[in-house]
Amino acid sequence: MEKVKVLIIGSGPAGFTAAIYTSRANLSPVLYEGIEPGGQLTTTTEIENFPGYPEGITGTLMMEDLKKQALRFGADVRRGIITDIDFSERPFKVTVDHEHQIEAESVIVCTGATAKYLGLESEAKYRGMGVSACATCDGFFYRKRDVAVVGGGDTACEEATYLASICRKVYLIVRKNYLRASKAMQERVFNTPNIEVLFEHNTVEVLGDDEGVTGALLKHSVTGEERTIDIMGFFLAIGHHPNVEVFKGQLELDEQGYIKVVPGTSKTSVEGVFAAGDVKDPHYRQAITAAGSGCIAALDCERWLLAQ
Repeated sequence: MEKVKVLIIGSGPAGFTAAIYTSRANLSPVLYEGIEPGGQLTTTTEIENFPGYPEGITGTLMMEDLKKQALRFGADVRRGIITDIDFSERPFKVTVDHEHQIEAESVIVCTGATAKYLGLESEAKYRGMGVSACATCDGFFYRKRDVAVVGGGDTACEEATYLASICRKVYLIVRKNYLRASKAMQERVFNTPNIEVLFEHNTVEVLGDDEGVTGALLKHSVTGEERTIDIMGFFLAIGHHPNVEVFKGQLELDEQGYIKVVPGTSKTSVEGVFAAGDVKDPHYRQAITAAGSGCIAALDCERWLLAQ
C-alpha cells in the first residue's frame, strides 16, 4: 500500500495552491485532480478579476499555470477520482478509482462545489458564451447590456442588484409567485428601477447564435403564455452543490452540506484533515478566496505534521 505524507484531493485554485505551499515545505504532496481537472474555472472563458493578470486570462490557462507551478516545486499531480475514504483512524485510508490504496498521514480536501443548472441542452451549449453561474465573475463582460438572472432567493437577488449596477436591464426570472429572499433583499430588488421581476416564469430555451446568447424563451407557469426576452447574459443563481459525497459520514457538514471548519482555520472535525476552497465556502466562491484558503490549509497541515 502506498504511503504519503500529504494527500490533496481536488484541483482548482485551492488544491494547486495547497500543493505549491506543501511542496515548498518539502512535504511531498500527492494531488489527485478529480472528476474535473482544474475545477470550475476551466468552464470559464475570460478571468479579469484575479490579481496579477492585468490583461485577463482564460480559466483553463490559469489552471495550467497553477499546475505547472505546483509541479515545479515537486508536487505529484495525478489523474484519478477518490472513490472511498476511511478517516476513522490514522493513517487515513483512501481508495483511488476503486482499486489503488493509499495511506495518508494528512489530507487536504479541495473538491469544490458544482453550480446547479436547469438541465437544458441549450444552456449547456452556451455555457461560457453567455451562460454563467457567477455574476461577480462574469457580469463585467455584459456592462450596459441586457441580462437575466434565474432564481428567487438571496443569492439571485444579490446577483440581480449587482448586475443592475453595471447592466442596462436585468430580468429576474422567478419560478414561483414570490421571492424566497429576505425582506431586505426583496426591497433592494423592487427599488431598483432597471430590474424587472418575472414571477411564475420558467425558462424553456436559451437562445443564441455562433457569437453566444441572444435571448431566452420563457413560459408562464399558470397561463402557459410564452415570451422571448432579448438578452446577452443568462445567469443561474439557483444554488451550488458542494462535492462532498465521499466524505458524508466521515466529516461534519453544515446544514447546506458544506464541510464545517473551525472558524479562522481549515481544520475539519477530524484531526489531520483540512478543507479549502468552495467545498467549505457557501458565501464567496471566488478563485482568489479559494487560492487563499488553499494557502491556509497548507500552513495548517504543515504545522500539524510538525507537532506530531
